[in-house]
Amino acid sequence: MNFTNKTLFHSTIICTALLAHGSASAQSKPIELRFAHWVPATHILVKSALEPWAKSVETASKGSIKVVLYPAQQLGKAVDHYDMARTGVADLAWVSPGYQPGRFPIFSVADIPMLINNGVGGSQAVDAWYRGYADKEMKDIHFCLAHVHIGSIHSRKPVRSPADLKGLKVRPSSGAVAQTMTVLGATNVQLSAVDARDAIDRGLADMLTFPWSALVNFGIDKATKFHIDMPFNTGNFVWAMNKRWYSSLDASQKAVIDSHCSNEWALKAGGDYAKAEDAGREQLLKNQGHTFTKLEASEIDAWKKAVEPVVKAWAQDAQKAGENPDEVLSKLKQELSRRNSLY
Repeated sequence: MNFTNKTLFHSTIICTALLAHGSASAQSKPIELRFAHWVPATHILVKSALEPWAKSVETASKGSIKVVLYPAQQLGKAVDHYDMARTGVADLAWVSPGYQPGRFPIFSVADIPMLINNGVGGSQAVDAWYRGYADKEMKDIHFCLAHVHIGSIHSRKPVRSPADLKGLKVRPSSGAVAQTMTVLGATNVQLSAVDARDAIDRGLADMLTFPWSALVNFGIDKATKFHIDMPFNTGNFVWAMNKRWYSSLDASQKAVIDSHCSNEWALKAGGDYAKAEDAGREQLLKNQGHTFTKLEASEIDAWKKAVEPVVKAWAQDAQKAGENPDEVLSKLKQELSRRNSLY
């Protein structure tokens, strides 16, 4: 072997070694998952659901996936979180579909008040049911999971019956709740959760539907002293993942994500969050100055009857979306009934 050939031979070995080292370094660098949400970093959602999920993903992937949480609308407004996941502004986003009335007509049936009576079984039921529709209705994202929490009625002055809502200004939590308020003669004030306290303080809203702990966390309990002590509505959420980010994963990483985007995690993350939200009720019961109104069975029936026009309106929207509304609602009720979560 002459000098030139020796030089080329050694150069080839060195280059190959460098490329191998570079490839190993690239593989050893964790993939970042940017998880966007719109509540404060100290919110119970973060502590009860998002952080445990993120830690579990990192452990299961042996550090090859690094989850970075972006709280408090750092990457975009609450109403934009679905599109943030769709376009890749975020890799994963905690989405409230109810913030975009009319966009997700199938999912919105879960928003109808007086349908779901608890958030633990409700989370697992809604997730199991919607997996049959997500690929069609949310086809531009990778569906991870769905979960719910329970909301109740909180107001500046006493409210007991549907008739009491006439003339009030209400911050609804979803399109279905907004429809209910319209039917009952109230005026809707569309606001995100983070803006609700300021609106009530300024007299722009008289009442809202909200989960118990969030009421305290957002400071809204300082402005609303009257509460109907019953599950009224649900806040329904989807964890929406960017399709391109998911496709970029290798087989082992996809397996980790698949095992964490599951009905089991809908129960674990969603259920723990729902229980944490419900715990706020006990906290408020101990505080002076708050009035809790317990309804009789006949009064609860009156609230159920009051939402019937909303169910009919939803059925028309579902038909327009190409679905059989009776079948869609029946499947949801079956899942809820199996988990003792049907009102």
